[in-house]
Amino acid sequence: MNAVFLDTGYVLALELAKDQNHRAAMKHWRSLRKGLPPLVTTAYVFAEVVTYFNSRGYHAKAVEVGQRLLTSPSVQFVQVDEGLCREGWQYFQQHHDKDYSLTDCISFVVMKRLRLEGVWKVSLRGAAGDEAISQSTKIRAKIASLRSQ
Repeated sequence: MNAVFLDTGYVLALELAKDQNHRAAMKHWRSLRKGLPPLVTTAYVFAEVVTYFNSRGYHAKAVEVGQRLLTSPSVQFVQVDEGLCREGWQYFQQHHDKDYSLTDCISFVVMKRLRLEGVWKVSLRGAAGDEAISQSTKIRAKIASLRSQ
């Protein structure tokens, strides 16, 4: 089974019952319980997740979620060394027309390096804001363009 990149928004949607995408994320997660693919994420995504909870006064939740991510046999962590940080920074500088965060750019570089073709993220569709969890076609197109560079 192909590995999939695990994004901050997806983890937060799973963990936050009041998140507008929580039900869709939970439905998606439950549908995969028996066939969970290997998941890849970065130390920066991990930091975003635990910082989100801790900065809002939920230290225990930050520790709980962080511990689950760190000890899960399904999650491979990519550490952000100087080379990866610089490559992500270069990508960030080249895309001034986008609102990517540095974490996003590092994630794109990791997906390119590992040849990942899917990412679990939260996206909203339609005027009514229908919730959807998807392996994003937009991200796949971005990865394809990265490979050709």
